[in-house]
Amino acid sequence: MTETLETIRFTADVVCIRDGAVLLIERGWPPHKGRLALPGGHVDPGETSRAAAARELLEETGVHVDADDLTLIGIYDTPDRDPRGRYVTAAYLVTVPAHTTAQAGDDAAAIRWTPLTHTGSLAFDHSAIVAAAHHRHNSPF
Repeated sequence: MTETLETIRFTADVVCIRDGAVLLIERGWPPHKGRLALPGGHVDPGETSRAAAARELLEETGVHVDADDLTLIGIYDTPDRDPRGRYVTAAYLVTVPAHTTAQAGDDAAAIRWTPLTHTGSLAFDHSAIVAAAHHRHNSPF
């Protein structure tokens, strides 16, 4: 029996909501260069996915949140969700105050607040993540 080993990379993404809008970044490089996506990135060695999500949100958008304020939306692990290979992401939800401002940084070419219900087609499987976050955000639980 031949066994093929597959490298699995672990990432964290954030659905950051302000007044019914979600914070999106314009990707600055491939894959999906120029397309809108959620802020997120690799979980560093020794780091939890929750801490990575808060760090990536800060690095890419300048928005600071406490990692403890992030709520897990789910784990996204469809084998073909990323053209670079096997990526598994922990997606988190956070709501920030209405006066929260953001600016593009790190890997983001630009940022924008987009109505949560009108994000259009996002990079990777981020449209599905936003839909799940929207459902959870409006859920009484």
